[in-house]
Amino acid sequence: MKLQLIDILIMVAYLVSMLLIGVFMRKKASQDKESYLMGGKKLHWFLLGTSDASDMFDISGTMWMVALCFVYGFKSIWIPWLWPVFNQIFNMMFLSKWLRRSNADTGAEWLATRFGVRGEGVKASHNIVVVFALMGCLGFLAYGFVGLGKFLEIFIPWNIVQPYVPFHIAPAYVAHFYGIVFTLFAMFYSILGGMHSIVIGDLVKYIIMTIGCVAIGYIAMTHLQGQKLNLPKGWDSPFFGLNLGLDWRNILPAATKKIEEDQFGLFGIFFMMMCFKGVLASLAGPAPNYDMQKVLSTRSPKDASKMTGFVSIILLPIRYTMVIGLTVLAVLYYNQLDLSISGGGTDFERILPGAINNFLPAGILGIVLTGLLGAFMGTFSGTLNAAQAYIVNDIYLKYINPTAPDKRIIYMNYLVGVVVVAVGVTIGFFAKDVNSILQWIVGALYGGYIAANMLKWYWWRFNASGFFWGMMAGITAALVFPIIFTGLPLYNWPLLFLISVMGCIAGTYAAPPTDMKVLKKFYSTVRPWGFWKPVHEQVIADNPEFVPNKRFKLDMFNVVLGVIAQTALTILPMYLILWMKLPLLVTILLLAAIALILKKTWWDKLED
Repeated sequence: MKLQLIDILIMVAYLVSMLLIGVFMRKKASQDKESYLMGGKKLHWFLLGTSDASDMFDISGTMWMVALCFVYGFKSIWIPWLWPVFNQIFNMMFLSKWLRRSNADTGAEWLATRFGVRGEGVKASHNIVVVFALMGCLGFLAYGFVGLGKFLEIFIPWNIVQPYVPFHIAPAYVAHFYGIVFTLFAMFYSILGGMHSIVIGDLVKYIIMTIGCVAIGYIAMTHLQGQKLNLPKGWDSPFFGLNLGLDWRNILPAATKKIEEDQFGLFGIFFMMMCFKGVLASLAGPAPNYDMQKVLSTRSPKDASKMTGFVSIILLPIRYTMVIGLTVLAVLYYNQLDLSISGGGTDFERILPGAINNFLPAGILGIVLTGLLGAFMGTFSGTLNAAQAYIVNDIYLKYINPTAPDKRIIYMNYLVGVVVVAVGVTIGFFAKDVNSILQWIVGALYGGYIAANMLKWYWWRFNASGFFWGMMAGITAALVFPIIFTGLPLYNWPLLFLISVMGCIAGTYAAPPTDMKVLKKFYSTVRPWGFWKPVHEQVIADNPEFVPNKRFKLDMFNVVLGVIAQTALTILPMYLILWMKLPLLVTILLLAAIALILKKTWWDKLED
């Protein structure tokens, strides 16, 4: 066990502080439903943006990214486009303010803005969003739970803990035991303090995480001086052709096997598929999880845009400083790492905890470990808050007890939080690994979400019936496809998308259009661009002074610039740690130029 007393004290101090935050914020959060779930919609965009970035900086995702960086090198910066990470840019440029203009508390409640509260399919469309949101939340809870357990198992060997545990635990479930223990801490402060404690806790965690990441980057640069990395040709370049072009066979055969298992060898095709899916997914807007809840919690539509833009700036350079730093240490001292798994084989997801445990000095180890522990707790608590919002706001208050007093609502949030955590942990027991859950969420489940949620913004004729049947077709296909097809879910995504589109169109024309009063209010309040001509004509007839949204070309121009800048922010610390001077200079100049342009084309034009 490499942990020293100072490391353990830092971890304990952090855990105690999180519990105290939950206790201190309990009174403020319990004022009413909106205060508990949304921070009263009074929190500054800076705080919400930091919280959102912290929630995205999770252990499981970072373990995955370090494994990818080790095997794929600089080309690994493209693989998170599976989410896609650039959806934040679409949100930043226009979708966050469109969403916030509804003034809703959840994505399901937002549907009333678009489809109204009466009519065929309205209730069904509301229910299907709640089901989807809960499936996604439970999947992410299981994803975080599995990653945390694998992470802690390396730092805290079971043979040291076992004498103090009054029951026997099989070796296969040690990681789950650790996951449960620290999940209880996250559950306590997030359930007690609601959004207030989550945001404050995330701010503390982000500060700790930043210190740890910078320290890792510095340590990696120090160890790299005078050393030569034994890597395949092209590893330090983000560019690629049809094939990946990385030959690990004579260096590390296990890496070759990893590429084959991931099915990323034909990288050009994989990249095009990611872009195709990613653009459509981004046009669908934020998914109903903690990201959407943070957008809806902002003070205004303008703040919503600022918040989502801020996330990429403060998240990516810091996170990838850690990713490339740990990768460099792992490449330099690979033989000192134990990446083997029972039954044979290599688990590259163990690089992150292994490198941290072996190469960081006391104190820094405690800071990094605490930051990553906080990363899990932040992601977990944000996801839990989103699940509570959907169950309490969109099930309990809508169907069971619409007139419930504030005190009853708060207690229901407590109860729902405990139940959701229990179910998420149970799902985690049956998951194979972090990557298997991740691929199902981003490749399958979210694939079924895209069509219906894209059409709702841009096509006036699309109605609640089309939304329900599109979502139902997509989710059903997402659940069935893993049984029918093997391999990467991304490659089956076009078929899944086609099925969902067919459900959208069939459902839309099987029912009458949405009431024109609802459509006019939506169009004039949210002000989207797209195929809204019949509604636009009616709005203009009522209000000749109405100014339509003609920013499609400008928004798309800003999106292209934003995606380039986001990619540059990702690769910047990689060039810095490896001290690749010319690419580093070019990247800095590119970022400066884009910042100046976006100041004029986006920031100066922000409006509520």
